[in-house]
Amino acid sequence: MDSTPEVESLDSDNTSINNNILAGTSSPSAASASTPSRYENQKRRDWNTFGQYLQNHRPPLSLSRCSGAHVLEFLRYLDQFGKTKVHTPVCPFYGHPNPPAPCPCPLRQAWGSLDALIGRLRAAYEENGGNPETNPFGARAVRLYLREVRDLQSKARGISYEKKKKRKTPPPQQQQQQQ
Repeated sequence: MDSTPEVESLDSDNTSINNNILAGTSSPSAASASTPSRYENQKRRDWNTFGQYLQNHRPPLSLSRCSGAHVLEFLRYLDQFGKTKVHTPVCPFYGHPNPPAPCPCPLRQAWGSLDALIGRLRAAYEENGGNPETNPFGARAVRLYLREVRDLQSKARGISYEKKKKRKTPPPQQQQQQQ
């Protein structure tokens, strides 16, 4: 039996120790300074996944020829791997956040996951030499699609996606008067 899966399932303490050994350092802080953050790791994985998608596209696409339409195609492709139940308008549980029974409605990618994914890919595109003005992840069509998904899922799942209001701090003159 191969022991590789056991090695990969080590907890984070052992992983950082192994990273230290591989990096030739003895202190955990030295390795953690060079270890990418969870966000950076996810961004790299997302970027690689999108690159694979472009390579597997028929015909294969180069990044320079990629448009907002290709990004939308990628997002729709990802929907098949979603885990969020999105009720259809004909479903009796449409608009219910916690349905009492199972239903045949499709599983989709959650809006928040898609929104975060696009944010990471947008940053990765620019970090990999892409021009911000031609970033396909920031295309108007992508923004409109995300807004449409958010609104549809909000209605279908009975969940509000309203932005949280930030508390305004009074201007400096008012702060001095209050003291």
